[in-house]
Amino acid sequence: MPRHPFAESFDLEAAFADVSDYWSPKVVAQVNDQYVKVAKVRGQLVWHDHEHEDELFFVVRGHLKIEYEGGRVVDLPAGSMHVVPRGTLHNPVADDECWIVLIEPVQTMHTGRVESPLTRTIEEQLGKAH
Repeated sequence: MPRHPFAESFDLEAAFADVSDYWSPKVVAQVNDQYVKVAKVRGQLVWHDHEHEDELFFVVRGHLKIEYEGGRVVDLPAGSMHVVPRGTLHNPVADDECWIVLIEPVQTMHTGRVESPLTRTIEEQLGKAH
């Protein structure tokens, strides 16, 4: 018996088809204590950090930029992966629609300690919010 409610296999294209709102990640799998999330993004999220968790970005379609303090920008075309180290202030930005996969510990809060209109609870990301 699986210890979590996710399918062993899933179609990535179909998972993205179920995402309608930008910056609203959906959990599609769990690997040990990590969630695998899909999200469509456009514009910018919000400057934030994750005090205790690293965060992996995998760009499936489009182009993502990760802005860091001090003006550093990491450009991520489709097929690129990037790890934002824990405790590092960052801001994801996509000029056009971009599809990303996020892999992060299950306790990771969407926008860290920063609340914004785009912030999603883990319940919302799991599709359990009413």
